[in-house]
Amino acid sequence: MFTGLIECTGEIVSVAPIRGGSRIALKPGFDTAGASMGESIAINGVCLTVVEIKPAQLSFDISPETLKSTNLGELRRGAKVNLERAMTMSGRFGGHLVSGHVDGTGVVKSVTPTGEFTYYKISAPAEVLSVSIKKGSITVDGVSLTIVDLDDETFTIAIIPHTAGVTTIGAFKAGDRVNIESDMIGKYVARLLEPRAGSGGGNRDKSILGLLQEEGFIK
Repeated sequence: MFTGLIECTGEIVSVAPIRGGSRIALKPGFDTAGASMGESIAINGVCLTVVEIKPAQLSFDISPETLKSTNLGELRRGAKVNLERAMTMSGRFGGHLVSGHVDGTGVVKSVTPTGEFTYYKISAPAEVLSVSIKKGSITVDGVSLTIVDLDDETFTIAIIPHTAGVTTIGAFKAGDRVNIESDMIGKYVARLLEPRAGSGGGNRDKSILGLLQEEGFIK
């Protein structure tokens, strides 16, 4: 389990094909002496397992399914990635509940600097947008963010200078593909309401919204 608060960035050292998948090695921004074989670390929001530890270097195996459903297959030597080690029960809980299981990828449609902030409009799969709400949480390349606006095809996030500086988001440009994990609570609520909402195709999102209003969750 993760929180979406990026601990540091890392740099890809090598990418090698293995049995249909891939093995990546990276240099993290933390001391690898504290890492353990088999521990979980989120890389651009994807939960991966440490399979090899060297001085100042960690390696991870990526399955064919993960390569297909995330942007990790696009990583090349020298690329920067967001890193977060799994949360501990004794630590502060910032961000929001993040599983490290990406729901889909989106594409950065526009980047708009406005004063000290930068607004990013990102396309997203329908299944992600259907459980997203304005002012709700969403994870983009592992970063816990707040949705400031959304429509039927995109959502918008506002990035403060600190976040732009300590994560890879500051380097995003139009056309970049990003990993998206929707809010875990939203997904559970949608699943619980699914039997009542039915499978009415295009009316499903409106049905869920109506049910939430009926039950007093939203006004």
